Amino acid sequence: MKNLRWWVIALVALATVINYIDRQSLSVLWPFMGKEIYPEKSDAELKEVYGIISIVFLFAYAFGQALFGKIFDWVGTRIGFVLSIGIWSLATILHAFAQGILTFSIFRAILGLSEAGNWPGAAKANAEWFPTRERALAQGIFNSGAAIGGIISIPLIAYLALFFSWQAIFVIVGCTGLLWLIPWLIVVKSPPGDHPWITQEEREYILTGQKNEVKCEGTNAVAEYTPTTGQMLSHKQSWGVIIATAAIDPIWWLFIVWIPTYLVEVYQMDVKGLAIYGWVPYVGAMLGAWFGGLLAQNRLKAGWTVNKTRKLVISLGCLIMLPSLLLLANPGGEVAAVLIMATILFGFQTSIGNVQTLPSDLFGGKSVGSLSGFAGMAAKLAAGMLIYAVPALTADGNYSIVFAIGAALAIIAMLSVLVLCPKIEPVQAKR
Repeated sequence: MKNLRWWVIALVALATVINYIDRQSLSVLWPFMGKEIYPEKSDAELKEVYGIISIVFLFAYAFGQALFGKIFDWVGTRIGFVLSIGIWSLATILHAFAQGILTFSIFRAILGLSEAGNWPGAAKANAEWFPTRERALAQGIFNSGAAIGGIISIPLIAYLALFFSWQAIFVIVGCTGLLWLIPWLIVVKSPPGDHPWITQEEREYILTGQKNEVKCEGTNAVAEYTPTTGQMLSHKQSWGVIIATAAIDPIWWLFIVWIPTYLVEVYQMDVKGLAIYGWVPYVGAMLGAWFGGLLAQNRLKAGWTVNKTRKLVISLGCLIMLPSLLLLANPGGEVAAVLIMATILFGFQTSIGNVQTLPSDLFGGKSVGSLSGFAGMAAKLAAGMLIYAVPALTADGNYSIVFAIGAALAIIAMLSVLVLCPKIEPVQAKR
């Protein structure tokens, strides 16, 4: 089977689409189903309830990133994805039986814990199945799955809401993930080293091109360093990855969680209005994921080092987000608002795909999933704190301070990579 690695990353991207449809269902439905569940609560009180449920999800997601980073290292990519998507699909179905804040929080916690496996799993699949020069593009394809999920989920869920109850919608989207398991188990039988369907040419291309295929500044090819967790955390490069991820990721979650509520609150949109406007920001995200991956691949093929390429693309994305976030404080109308959001998410996805390849640029073996998991956990904890603060910061309906915080986070993300990762290249053991 030719080009098997691209089939693998396509399945991971499809899992990410399903992931985002599952998680976005509640954010799209809540402005309307919340009134059904809590008819006595005001709009401000419903926003607080939704904020609490979202925090539970994010904290469980944070723990799940570290947990599933280890699980993927222990059981491998194939079984790791089966556990992750199988559990999160069942958790989505359970939402149909929720009756209030307690049961929603329990089911969201299970969903967050299991959905978190998608990211360290994707990073590990990328490291296993792609040579260094193709990893940013593969990560961009995977990340575009999140954007496509956002594009699809809002109009899809809004459309389904015209014909089905919110309980039935959770069952429908949950069953979709269970169906994904069938092609995954058929296609991904083992890593590329001993997969029975891979061609010999592709196997050699993948395995000989990993880690040191692309030159690093001032170094020759070196033996792969696979540190323990303690050794890994003793390197400042690891903290550069963790801080960069923890700073940039809350920008994404700010929009993932609050886009529907923002549009309903500020522009008084109904469910049809969300279907018309709510998907637009994710088009920017999809284009940014492809742009960031293709730009990195182009520069590496042109002879740039990994260090120079990653820093350029990450910095470019952050510099796109910075003025756009400040401009969103006063966009002037709903059309301008969603277009500015699209620009912000374009910049985010331009950067994040290259940030997420840093663990495999710096380390090898089982350290990749572990560092990705720690970075993801830190990112979700930071995102949780921002999401928790949004209802209080926007009590008067003004989101300006929230967008200013996002701009500051973009600067921190860029500086952490530039300062703490002086050279993005395979890390050597300390003497």
